[in-house]
Amino acid sequence: MAAPLVTDAHRAGQRVGLTFDKLVIDGGKPLRGRVDVRGAKNLATKAMVAALLADTPSTLLDVPDISDVKVVTGMLEAYGVSVASPEPGTLILDPANVERAHFAQIDALAGSSRIPILFCGPLLHRLGEALIPDLGGCRIGDRPIDFHMDALRAFGAIVDKSYEGFRLTAPNGLKGAFIDLPYPSVGATEQVLLTAVLAEGVTELKNAAIEPEIMDLVAILQKMGAIIWMEPNRTIFIEGVEKLHGYTHRALFDRNEAASWASAALATRGDIFVAGAKQQELMTFLNVFRKAGGAFDVREDGIRFWHPGGALKPVQVETDVHPGFMTDWQQPLIIALTQAEGVSVVHETVYENRFGFTSALVDMGADIVVHKDGLESITRRVPRRPLEQAAVITGPTPLHGADVVVPDLRGGFSYLIAALAARGRSTISNVGIISRGYEHFGEKLEALGADFTVES
Repeated sequence: MAAPLVTDAHRAGQRVGLTFDKLVIDGGKPLRGRVDVRGAKNLATKAMVAALLADTPSTLLDVPDISDVKVVTGMLEAYGVSVASPEPGTLILDPANVERAHFAQIDALAGSSRIPILFCGPLLHRLGEALIPDLGGCRIGDRPIDFHMDALRAFGAIVDKSYEGFRLTAPNGLKGAFIDLPYPSVGATEQVLLTAVLAEGVTELKNAAIEPEIMDLVAILQKMGAIIWMEPNRTIFIEGVEKLHGYTHRALFDRNEAASWASAALATRGDIFVAGAKQQELMTFLNVFRKAGGAFDVREDGIRFWHPGGALKPVQVETDVHPGFMTDWQQPLIIALTQAEGVSVVHETVYENRFGFTSALVDMGADIVVHKDGLESITRRVPRRPLEQAAVITGPTPLHGADVVVPDLRGGFSYLIAALAARGRSTISNVGIISRGYEHFGEKLEALGADFTVES
């Protein structure tokens, strides 16, 4: 008998103790109750990489128990970093014994994660060399690493490509540089920050990303001894220092998870209190949530989201870099929009293939038409971009159960929401991918009263 296929989704689930690969959901029941969100996936993993830059241990608090954190933990340990967890949600990272690792070892650990690219700057500073395997990640469109490599070359790195991946060296050390990003890429901005803080001289970064997770990473680096200041028009200056020390920091809450549970409350006509969510980082989402007919109440310890009754309203959404509407928010929100009375339009301007998940929603009864070349509109505020797409959602349309396979992280959670909102039974396969960014989602669904069973 042939051995069973082990997918990245299986591995992702195994890293956080997930013992099932399928959820069988009986939908049509409102989700009600409380969920707690911890630190952001898009901050915690980068903060862990930043610990490589220090000469003393760092302590990171509110770390989510997700598979991407396990990936970075494994990679840090491969490089000799000691990673201890004295209690759930706390990591102590000691980089005292950093050493070289092999391509095969890093490749095996990285799996489908794209985090390894951010090891480049810290490893060049610590070891004078960085080995980066070919990168994976969710298949939501072309995610080139040209911005990363161009930035590293500007610092003085030499990049060699092989069949295994990339080997970077810095025989003359890294020097401050002028870098003007073609697009305010979050990953490329993180790359520059993690590299520039120990580079000799001053780095000027123009057209930088300014997402809350970027600002939290800047706060961490400043705690470590970095000199970083912001100027208008997305410009960041970094003055390199000789050494950095460890930090103690509580990670920013995961605004993507918070928005996902908010959308689940709206789509299922439910009522969910998201403990740990903060208003400031969700203001753009909250505006759209309210325009669509959702209700929310901001409290000191979180935000309550609920469906107030009556009909939902159609909206027009344009994804954009911060402070615009996040691309990660549109997928779960689309499930709620299938129940709005009228025509909603979602313009995706960040990734060119993020509507791939909608075909399964159509099979479940949704009326969604994807325009692969985007749509013009006189009411648009975000300039049209190459390769953008648009989804036109006409509702309300009853959703019915179906068998679907999770395609990517946010699309996968959207399938969970759709199955929970639908009448009848759905089977969601490949759910291990969801564990990359949603901590203990099965336990949270159970706490909210979802009707489901698990299959291995």
